[in-house]
Order: sequence, then C-alpha cells, then structure tokens
Amino acid sequence: MPDSGHTYLCALDVLEEDVPRRFEVEGVPVTLVLTGQRVFAIHDMCSHSAVSLSEGEVDGFSIECWLHASRFDLRTGRPLDPPATRPVPVYPVRIDDGSVYVRLTGEG
Repeated sequence: MPDSGHTYLCALDVLEEDVPRRFEVEGVPVTLVLTGQRVFAIHDMCSHSAVSLSEGEVDGFSIECWLHASRFDLRTGRPLDPPATRPVPVYPVRIDDGSVYVRLTGEG
C-alpha cells in the first residue's frame, strides 16, 4: 500500500499507451502518461503558454504542447524545444496492486 503522501488516481488498466490523461489532485492539474511500460505524472500546464499538456502528443519519453510545439521530458519536466524555456513539475508515481498513485510533494 502506498504511503500517506500518495493519492490514488486510477486503475492502471484505464491508461492507454502514449495517450495522455488529465486528472486533478488537490486542485492541481496532473497528466498521467503510460509509455514504455512506465507511468509518468507531469504538471498539466505548459510553462510557456499555460495550456493543457494532456491535449498534446506523446513521443517516447516526451510530450508536446499542442499550441507552440514545445516538448517536455516526461522524466524530468525539462523543455526539449523552444519556445518553452522553463521546466514543468514532475511527480513521483507508484503502482500498487494495479492502481496508480501520485505524490505532489517533491519532484522526480
């Protein structure tokens, strides 16, 4: 069972490979992405233009903002392409008994 800092988001089997899915945790927008048999949680707002990253496309370990095509590394939150220059937060994910949990405190 996850520690008290993790919040349940969904069952693992509702996530589709390379399809971002938006959730809200304590008022914070979070995008979950299943890619390469790993689950990543990243803040759902692009640091450049404050639009939802969950509406973007996933390619490997990156997600692309649909508005200006900035890409962010799902593992670190760092921007990979301009115009974004600031990273977005990433959150620790835990899988337990087929359930996905995320912790908002701390990064990576």
